[in-house]
Amino acid sequence: MKKISSVLILLLLISKTSFAGTYSSDPLMFVQELVNDAISKLSDKNLTKEQKENFIRDVAVENVDIDALGLYTLGELRKSADKNDVIKYKLAFKEYFLKSLTSRLTDYSSNKFEVVEAEKKSSNYTIVKSKIAKSENQPEIKIDWRIYTKNPEKPLIRDLIVEGLSLARTQKEEFASILSSNNNDINILIVKLEEFVKN
Repeated sequence: MKKISSVLILLLLISKTSFAGTYSSDPLMFVQELVNDAISKLSDKNLTKEQKENFIRDVAVENVDIDALGLYTLGELRKSADKNDVIKYKLAFKEYFLKSLTSRLTDYSSNKFEVVEAEKKSSNYTIVKSKIAKSENQPEIKIDWRIYTKNPEKPLIRDLIVEGLSLARTQKEEFASILSSNNNDINILIVKLEEFVKN
């Protein structure tokens, strides 16, 4: 099964551990502080790989709306599937998502990240526009962060749009392909997610 984009992994690596305090509730500052903290943490040569992996898991659990992302990527099946199967799917998706993050652990300290602006779409959503500067190995990359702000004191990441491509939608399409090839059997998708986690 295809892994989530490495750009998504880079940008979702971002959170403070529980003892490190909280980030700004302003969506623009939230993104800036998260990324700065992630780059600092992941470039720290005094931390072991295991410590960094634990940091990544804390990041996602604290600052990414994993449940909402999981339900979105399941598509319309979330409405008609057995409730117990949906609960099993959400647990499998969470472990799949976290494994995807930790399996892509790398050093991003050389990336030059810049937040450009924030655009409030509604009381629940703000788009934070950012970019990673051009380097010898890659062109400039534009990233829009979809920040969920229903609770204004606790912004959450719902999606990243990298060069116009929604990474949540890409994952949804991948899952839809698996489901359509297996008679929309949610249990087949759950098994594939669990296999990914075990490997």
